[in-house]
Amino acid sequence: MLKISEFSKTYAGGKRAVDHLNLEVHSGEILGFIGHNGAGKTTTLRAVAGILDFTEGEITIDGHSIQKEPVEAKKVMAFLPDNPDIYEFLTGIKYLNFLGDLYEIPAKVREERIKTYADAFEITGVLGSAIGGYSHGMKQKLSLVSAFMRKPKLLILDEPFVGLDPQASFLLKGFLHEMCKTGGAVFFSTHVLEVAEKLCDRIAIIKQGKLIKVDTTASIVGDESLEQVFLELEKEDVPHA
Repeated sequence: MLKISEFSKTYAGGKRAVDHLNLEVHSGEILGFIGHNGAGKTTTLRAVAGILDFTEGEITIDGHSIQKEPVEAKKVMAFLPDNPDIYEFLTGIKYLNFLGDLYEIPAKVREERIKTYADAFEITGVLGSAIGGYSHGMKQKLSLVSAFMRKPKLLILDEPFVGLDPQASFLLKGFLHEMCKTGGAVFFSTHVLEVAEKLCDRIAIIKQGKLIKVDTTASIVGDESLEQVFLELEKEDVPHA
């Protein structure tokens, strides 16, 4: 579903944020992307989502290059950043209908999906209000509704559990599993290692822009916890070419 090949990103000033990253996310799986702040997680996610330009490497989503076929690639994926940037002058329902029009979701289908997810996340009652009056958590829930409403093949999430209440976190995990059962794929970054350990089929660990470990969660964790493994790997030196 997602293939990242030899992806590198160097910012102005020479800082190399990601260095020759190779990673795949398969249909039906949840892959957790972990690493300390500044390790290169958000840079990678933003490049995959097509909102960060890059010149080194290739990224394809469901066979479509995010650089050469951006429209086709974006049609089958949804990206939720860690800080939802939504049109605050719109009401929640107008925002969802705007996205529904953009992604050509039929009115009846859209209505049913909005009801399903908005009811589940308990924001139906505020959809008629301006988004500018929403709390961070409510904006996050609206963003989740907007993503699930589109039924993407690939869902990219940057720290999706930060700011969510326990009930919403529980619901999100269930919807992610449901999505994967129908052939979708999830690629998300998180600092909540306990969640990653329980939720993910595979784990990828990035350090100083380099992928230092990727395997099934069970293989990486072994007899330890993901937190223990992560801290041990963080102590090791990163090999440089």
